[in-house]
Parts: sequence; C-alpha cells; structure tokens
Amino acid sequence: MILIVGLGNPGGKYARNRHNIGFMALDQIASDHGFSPWKSKFQAQISEGKFGSTKVILLKPQTFMNLSGQSVGEAMRFYKLTVDDVTVLHDELDLAPGKCRVKQGGGHAGHNGLRSIHSHIGADYGRVRLGIGHPGHKDAVAGYVLRDFPKADEDWLDDLMRGISDGAASLAAGDGGRFMNAVALRVAPPRSSTTKPKEQGQQTAKSAVAEEQPDQRSAMAKLLGKFK
Repeated sequence: MILIVGLGNPGGKYARNRHNIGFMALDQIASDHGFSPWKSKFQAQISEGKFGSTKVILLKPQTFMNLSGQSVGEAMRFYKLTVDDVTVLHDELDLAPGKCRVKQGGGHAGHNGLRSIHSHIGADYGRVRLGIGHPGHKDAVAGYVLRDFPKADEDWLDDLMRGISDGAASLAAGDGGRFMNAVALRVAPPRSSTTKPKEQGQQTAKSAVAEEQPDQRSAMAKLLGKFK
C-alpha cells in the first residue's frame, strides 16, 4: 500500500491558491483513475484506488498547512506504513512555474507543511516538488502562496496536473524516472524534426514565391523598362 499526500489548506477560499497545488494534483489523479469518492478520515479527506495490484490512498490533510503532519502520521499508523511508503506533493518556491522534480528525503526549506510532516514521521519520505516560482523577496512569500493562480498560468497548470495524473501509476510503483517522463510529455511535448518556427516558415515561403516568378522579359524589354 502506498500513501500519496497532497498539501494545501481546506475550504473553498483556498482552493485555487498556489499553496494548494498538492490538493489540485490529487484531485486530478482521483478523477482520472476512478478512485473512490472523497471521505473524511484521519483529519483529512481520503480517496482510495489501485494501480495494478498496488493499493493507493490519496490524502489531503484538513488541518491547515502547518499541522499537516498530524493527519499523515495518523494514516501511517492506521495502515502500518513506513516512511518509504509515503510521497508528498507540495508547492515549491525554488522551482520555476510548471517545473516538477522528484526527491527522496532532505530538508523542509521552511515549508510549513513539510516542517509539520518532518516532526511527525521524520525526513525520509518521498516528495514531488511542484514549481510555483518565487515572488522575489522573502517578505512577499506569505501573500504570494496564498493568492490564486492567475489566468495566465492556467495552461501550464493544466498540463502539469494532467502530466502528474499520467505518471501516477509510475509514482506509486517508485519509478521516478518514468513519472518524470510522463510529466515532461505533457508540459513540453516533443516537436517534430520537420516542424519549422512560424517566422522561418514565412520567410522560406516568401523566398519560394520569388524564385517561382523569374523575370521572363527579353533583354531589349528590360532596357526599355528602365526609361519608363
């Protein structure tokens, strides 16, 4: 059994906040893969499903971000899981918007949700770091993470969520490389080697038109044309 945790704050007013990108990712996985309806348990919302023979519990703590570790620890004890069975999806200020990285263990870098989880289960759990960018100054961080994603971010955010869902089975299987490949195919799909940038294509077309219409006049006609 695998426990996949998404971090965020409960309630509709926080639903589209940058800080809630972990909740958004779990909602996408549950919806795309036919997981059970969300229900309240462990001071959290949980949804259950399977990838192959692996049972997966999706968990969204409802304790608010800075107490997330309470529900994670409670779920781990109930299911008799080890820290190796836990992966946490969370917002990451130190990654550019739309970037995604998989990491095992490490510090919490001041993230209140991770800090709480550290205090309850230790630091060796897996993480999926979801880039939201940095506001530029540490004093602006609190307001930045608690604001909604702007409309300009909707395209890359949708691609990222779908990529995470595409790779969820690989994530549950512990195959971080295959998971990252699935995300990359959504966020940065490969371009055909025959595809040319629009501007280059337009220039080539103009050149082709010029080459297809050579001056067919006689030498005398060209000479007379200069005196018109």
